[in-house]
Amino acid sequence: MTKAAYRDHLGRPIVAVTGMGVVTSLGQGLKDNWTALTGGVSGIHGITRFPVDGLNTRISGTVDFIEVPVENPVERSYAYARETTDEALAQAGLSGEFGGPLFLAAPPIEPDWRDRFALADRAPVSQRPGDAYDRFLAVLREKPDAGLHEAWAFGSISERLSDRYGTRGLPVTLSTACASGATAIQLGVEAIRQGRTDRALTVGTDGSVTAEALIRFALLSALSTQNDPPTKASKPFSKDRDGFVIAEGAATLVLESLESAIARGAKVLGILKGCGEKADHFHRTRSSPDGGPAIATIRAALEDAGIDESGIGYINAHGTSTPENDKMEYLSMSTVFGDKLAGIPVSSNKSMIGHTLTAAGAVEAVFSIQTMLTGTLPPTINYQNPDPAIVLDVVPGVKRDKQVSAVLSNSFGFGGQNASLVMTAEPA
Repeated sequence: MTKAAYRDHLGRPIVAVTGMGVVTSLGQGLKDNWTALTGGVSGIHGITRFPVDGLNTRISGTVDFIEVPVENPVERSYAYARETTDEALAQAGLSGEFGGPLFLAAPPIEPDWRDRFALADRAPVSQRPGDAYDRFLAVLREKPDAGLHEAWAFGSISERLSDRYGTRGLPVTLSTACASGATAIQLGVEAIRQGRTDRALTVGTDGSVTAEALIRFALLSALSTQNDPPTKASKPFSKDRDGFVIAEGAATLVLESLESAIARGAKVLGILKGCGEKADHFHRTRSSPDGGPAIATIRAALEDAGIDESGIGYINAHGTSTPENDKMEYLSMSTVFGDKLAGIPVSSNKSMIGHTLTAAGAVEAVFSIQTMLTGTLPPTINYQNPDPAIVLDVVPGVKRDKQVSAVLSNSFGFGGQNASLVMTAEPA
């Protein structure tokens, strides 16, 4: 291939994906996940990790089959990331020192209630209101607790991954709400395009389902309360949708410049063709109802990829199953694609795996590339009662065989964090 063949329409290095790994409530590894996802299987189940008596939401997509040394979100998030990275590097044919940067999307961790109560029992009694934090610090200064520090320091996840895989430079940990996984990928793409590295490790992980996390989302009226049966709760784009199902998971993508990948004889799984990211200042949690920032994000991703609306063959939707977000996403897609949207299949993985929060953008990027590799479109399950205000081909109920060469994946997060990725098949 000529040097020009390794450059995109703007003269930047083309970024290839050479390795992928995934963990969700459907199972561990890409093979098992893909079989279940395309089979319309749901991983949503009743919560057993903590008591749910009296809670309106009692279901989730937790990952309960990977052992961790201590039950806390940091250990779970690290374990899921470790497993997916092992899988991705093996597929990429890489071992030893990775030699490129690490970009990690990880959940912001807060002290578990049980840990707070234990600290409160040890803290000196005080009559001054509002000084609980100062009392906690006083206890830990008197008797430092390395275990608690590790459990609360979500930045340690990237440090441990960096040590394990020999990444280069200071590992980057980011948290841009539900767009985090896609943002981590974007940072990896930019590092390669800018010539700072030939390869990057991009990981999205989230093992943060706790009683506190569930209650906080419930207080926002964001979670589904349709607990029985759990597998029917997540119903994106349906008229009777009532909220998302909180879930866990992780995904890792090995990114390389196409030139580097070809030079070492790697199999190219797909191309990260375009990235778009826009901020939304409308509200702390709600997306702008006019869809403006999401519209701009999709358009930015298409422009960055150098393709127009007619080039997209499939959309992996954010598709959370919340009344407002699904409506906003439809508005954004219909505005960008216009009449063409009727001919583009649009499905939501979250109907089966739930919303993996920080990991969602990475997990769905893996599934988007797998869609192109296999010529199989995953279905949207639980689509029994279509919303007449959202007219989409959601690939209802059953997978569809269709070869597509370009996929758009959307991630629209709390706090106005919006990211879209355009992925294409390997260039000839």
